[in-house]
Amino acid sequence: MRILFTILTCFIFSGTFAQKKIKGKVYDAINNNALQGASVSFSGKGGTITDKDGMFTADCNTASKVTVSFIGYQTYQYNITNCDEDIRIALSPMIDNLDQVEISATSNTNKSLLYQPSSITKLSPVELKRNTGLFLDDAINSNVPGVTMNRRAVSSGQQFNIRGYGNGTRGTRGVSSNFDGQGYKVYLNGIPVTDAEGITTMDDIDFGSIGNVEVTKGPAGTLYGLAIAGAVNLSSVKPANGKKSISQEILIGNYGLQRYTTSFQMGTERASILLNYGHQKSDGFTIHNASHKDFVNMVGSFQPNTKQSINAYFGYSNSYDQRSGELTLTQYENEDYTGNIDYIKRNAHSNVYTVRAGLGHTYIFNNHISNTTSIFGTAFNSNASSAGGWTDKASTNLGLRSTFDTKFDVSNNIKLSGITGVETQRQNAATIGYGMVKNPLDTASVWVYGNPYYWVIGAGNSNIYTTTATTSVFTEWTLSLPKDFSVTAGIGMSNMKIGLDDRFYNATQPNKQRQFDTTYKSMFSPHVAINKVFNKNVSAYISYCKGYKAPVSAYFYIPSIGTTFNGALNSSLRPEVGNQFEIGTKGELMHKKLNFQVALFNTVYANKFTTVAVPNPGNTVTLYSYVVNGGKQDHKGVEALVKYTAYKSDKGFFKAIVPFVNITYSDFKYKNYTYQTVGKTILTPLKDSAYTTDYSNKAVAGVAKFVGNAGFDIIANMGLYANFIYMYKDGFPITSDGVNNTTSYSLLNAKLGFQHNLGKHFDINAAVGVANITNTKYPIMVFVNQLPDAFIAAPRDANYFGSLNLKYNF
Repeated sequence: MRILFTILTCFIFSGTFAQKKIKGKVYDAINNNALQGASVSFSGKGGTITDKDGMFTADCNTASKVTVSFIGYQTYQYNITNCDEDIRIALSPMIDNLDQVEISATSNTNKSLLYQPSSITKLSPVELKRNTGLFLDDAINSNVPGVTMNRRAVSSGQQFNIRGYGNGTRGTRGVSSNFDGQGYKVYLNGIPVTDAEGITTMDDIDFGSIGNVEVTKGPAGTLYGLAIAGAVNLSSVKPANGKKSISQEILIGNYGLQRYTTSFQMGTERASILLNYGHQKSDGFTIHNASHKDFVNMVGSFQPNTKQSINAYFGYSNSYDQRSGELTLTQYENEDYTGNIDYIKRNAHSNVYTVRAGLGHTYIFNNHISNTTSIFGTAFNSNASSAGGWTDKASTNLGLRSTFDTKFDVSNNIKLSGITGVETQRQNAATIGYGMVKNPLDTASVWVYGNPYYWVIGAGNSNIYTTTATTSVFTEWTLSLPKDFSVTAGIGMSNMKIGLDDRFYNATQPNKQRQFDTTYKSMFSPHVAINKVFNKNVSAYISYCKGYKAPVSAYFYIPSIGTTFNGALNSSLRPEVGNQFEIGTKGELMHKKLNFQVALFNTVYANKFTTVAVPNPGNTVTLYSYVVNGGKQDHKGVEALVKYTAYKSDKGFFKAIVPFVNITYSDFKYKNYTYQTVGKTILTPLKDSAYTTDYSNKAVAGVAKFVGNAGFDIIANMGLYANFIYMYKDGFPITSDGVNNTTSYSLLNAKLGFQHNLGKHFDINAAVGVANITNTKYPIMVFVNQLPDAFIAAPRDANYFGSLNLKYNF
């Protein structure tokens, strides 16, 4: 009996100890937010995941060590010494770990950046929020080697220049890139911002709501159609899983800058919703430079079951920016920021109303094939005025993008995966132009600054209705071989059809031709690449790709001039074509503390568009201008970026210190760039005048030879964070003849912030910062080949700002 009692007692005590539980909580080391879904494994056996409050439990007698991991965070190990204590484990976010960085569109089943045989730069909130977070050019210019972003005013006229490929062609002195963005594709949450004609207007995008940016450099026709320069994918902030919150952010700065953002975020296991409203305004940093914008965004992601997911986006914006005009070389040199009088008296501005909407559906048929189909539409309405007059534009752009992702196991060590799809868009647009005249209510004989009356809309001078349809089909495949070796090959084919109806009636030209159309067919864009990953840490690749840029309607149509020249089709134009060879490497060394990317490329653009101006006999007035294929541009360059986690600790005052540097070297030259044209004068009888231009072997205008950025991010365990950025840019030619050049400049920016959890429900994030600490004179945009006007000047003095974000967690 005694023996039986002893055995029973031991069994009871043993069972009691077996049921002894230890509790723990996993949270973000930066903002103290609980992390739902973190993986917790035990040294003994088994494991679990954290709940919505970041909590987990474990049998104490089976676990002497706990290992916690979560995507995007450093893995953490904890040794259990006391079963009665509550464990609190703070996970530190990884800083651009290549294993965790995935890209949007790829034929490789491994979406890690390390396995992509091309130059792609990803920006996370760390890079996007180093400055105010409102202007994307701040982040692009300091973090993406080989890419420049400009803007024409406080928050409008944004353009990308990717590896020296500029934008629209206009002006009277040759190759130009001053106005609408062309040659690249921009997507917002999977919806093309670039319209069917290939023009990208970003005035309506709320960059303050963007949480992720992906820049693909070089011809990208295999996946994106007519993208001769590259593609930019923008994604809105994504709500955290298991979180529901409402937040209010206020940002104020110099020159009357104010931004108010109200956000609601909800994330569950199968759904996430983001509702965002923003109101932004600024007095501007020069004369006639005020800006105000209102944004409403809704982003939803839903997963009804394991086979399906649905994504939805809706965005509305009302954007208004005044333009003071470009400064002349003399004005800029003398720091005379009074602007262009012809712009100001015409109340130059850009006013854009836009509604964008898209609905995407992904269906997984089986382990080998899935489909993602998105339908989208944009209603765009704008009015703008400048020295040339007033323009109204209304357009509707509708489209569809559908891709099939496929993957097959050829053998145990060989896999074949691919992406095959179609993207098609159709746009109907009406563009009406007017001259502007002095307001008849204005009694002043001469217009002066401060005059109470601007000029008003005068007689119409153009009325163009265009219908554009663009379709691209593409397929790309990756053969994954043993030892992390892969071969990628694909091809895309694009067609564009433009119909133009000149609806402007002129009684002196009753019989002029009014309807024009043209088609650019069978623009094939191949891509071939090889990629090798060494020890899961470093990759090397070599690639070749090709892309096209088709003319827009304004290029193939020459409008009527006076009473002696009828509108005509510029039928000799051919699409631009770009061929790029690239070798590169990326990886993580020194226990993944050192993150690097290096790319060497040679891109040749042929059939480059350039503008020819036809002057009068005295060469004092331009009668009309038109676009021709001028020649080639040969771009050779080197791009590199490095980030290094110099210090990391979970116990000291500093949690992480991460310096970074990126450089770009560009040797871009015009090649065989000689063209001759003949223009008609307006004299009777008509006379021919020959004009010859040769830019061969001169440096490509608008591109700096060397650009370098360096800085560091600091994260402290108490919630403090800071960053410093130094930016340098070489001077570069303003005109293609190399006669006029900008000067080099350097900028220094800094930001200090604090984020913390205030109890159970509230989070706070406060920051102050300053841009251009050294009061440097520099431009935010340079107008190429458009003298005497050239510069849009940035704020001359240091620009201070501060922000406060208060979040309530339900």
